[in-house]
Amino acid sequence: MSDTLIADPFELSDTQKAIRDTVREFAAKELAPKAAEIDEKGEFNRGIFAKMSEIGLLGIPVPEDLGGAGLDILSFIITLEEIAKVCGSTCLGLAAHTSLGTMPIVDFGSKAQKETYVPPNARGERIGAYGLTEPGAGSDSGATATRAVQVAGGWKITGSKLFMTNASVAGSMIITAVTDADKPKHQRISAFILDPSWKGITVAKKEDKLGCRGSDTCYVTFEDVVVPEGNLLGERGQGFHYFMNILNGGRIGIGAMALGLAEGAYAKAAKYVTERRAFGKPIGGHQAVAFMIADMEVEIRAAKHMIYHAARLKDAGRPYKLEASCAKLFASEMAMRVCRNAIQCLGGYGYMSEYGVEVKMRDAKLCEIGEGTSEIQRIVISREILGKLE
Repeated sequence: MSDTLIADPFELSDTQKAIRDTVREFAAKELAPKAAEIDEKGEFNRGIFAKMSEIGLLGIPVPEDLGGAGLDILSFIITLEEIAKVCGSTCLGLAAHTSLGTMPIVDFGSKAQKETYVPPNARGERIGAYGLTEPGAGSDSGATATRAVQVAGGWKITGSKLFMTNASVAGSMIITAVTDADKPKHQRISAFILDPSWKGITVAKKEDKLGCRGSDTCYVTFEDVVVPEGNLLGERGQGFHYFMNILNGGRIGIGAMALGLAEGAYAKAAKYVTERRAFGKPIGGHQAVAFMIADMEVEIRAAKHMIYHAARLKDAGRPYKLEASCAKLFASEMAMRVCRNAIQCLGGYGYMSEYGVEVKMRDAKLCEIGEGTSEIQRIVISREILGKLE
């Protein structure tokens, strides 16, 4: 038998380990004492984000010359995982700020746009938001109804966006709008960078949600908003392709959030079943409970393999669309199963908010919906394998 060791898929570089340990310490010291309050109040916690910005967590994958840490995607994924173990709301706000509100400008913006918008976001001086979903355009993002009409010196935008994360606290917004209605579906949409303070932009409603309650989610309207020509993001008519690219990367992030939520719930369940006694022994000594713990361990390990692999493919500049969708689909549905079983392990205590397990399940449900529902992931995966059959 060969003495060669099989490479550990979870092995991290020294930098990645340092990031993990830093975030884990921050989450335990600063975030854990406030997590229940964040959920109960249902309010975006500016203080937590200010503290995250102090240690560089708001610009992890942003290049150093644009004010970020210049680290890889896996480091960012590890950050989301560690934050989600403690607070899903904070994780979602951070993920949206980075993946949706900042990185599209890094990836597709002009030199002037990058210099203007990226450094303040990376330093945490501003929070970024991204508007794609509309009342009539959810999974079918190509059905965008918001319109951008060209006028002297720029554009005039009218329409609305639904479920925009970070909207009421944002210092910058990226939104999509139809600029060329006469062109094919995937060539008619463009992307724009907006300042929320501009006339005609209204955060019309803050949503009351099942989970991730401390993450800001809003309905936003745009009424004849005048946008300078220089705020067109990338090329005209390429908005659909941009946001498809953005969503592919964002799916790894939501997978990491699901993984962290599952790990957080699992840790509480594993601890409880070794302490709680029934019928003369710890309840973990009963096969029905022990097997639930075993299943949780297996599923968490499998999800972690898939998520880290997708992140490493993206870091290597290799195709990762299929792997991202597979990881997001499996991890999000895994998180719901693990959180449900963690509640079952705690019995009546698991049902009570005091023990911090039921909130994990409420937060995890978002992961089966955001960045493409589980049903959309199955469409993406099947088409990548079979092609588009009609």
